[in-house]
Amino acid sequence: MKTIYENKIINVGPLANSFLEEKMFILFGTEAPQDLKDFCYNINVVDTAGDIQAGQKLLINNESFEITSVGNLVQRNLTTLGHITLRFDGSATPELPGTLYLENKEIPAIEEGTDLKIVG
Repeated sequence: MKTIYENKIINVGPLANSFLEEKMFILFGTEAPQDLKDFCYNINVVDTAGDIQAGQKLLINNESFEITSVGNLVQRNLTTLGHITLRFDGSATPELPGTLYLENKEIPAIEEGTDLKIVG
């Protein structure tokens, strides 16, 4: 299984958990605008080693989630801003361009040091 993307949560905004009950959370690089920073999990901006596609897996601390659809700006936003929304609703059609859609499963605890990896 090839690793497409690998990163780690380096900071958790004080309001970042507020979207978890809506089955989503937001990643943003360290350059996030101040008015958004409080709502985000911060990551370093890193490149991908291939295209992010439906059918691949997102691992959150080795817990696996199938990618069900990928907004058309996910790849670019992730590698330039570190900014995407992850939505755990199993949607097969991406409604928003900057959103990565994942299978409808319970989101594990996300904190500083949480590993994120996309494999395919």
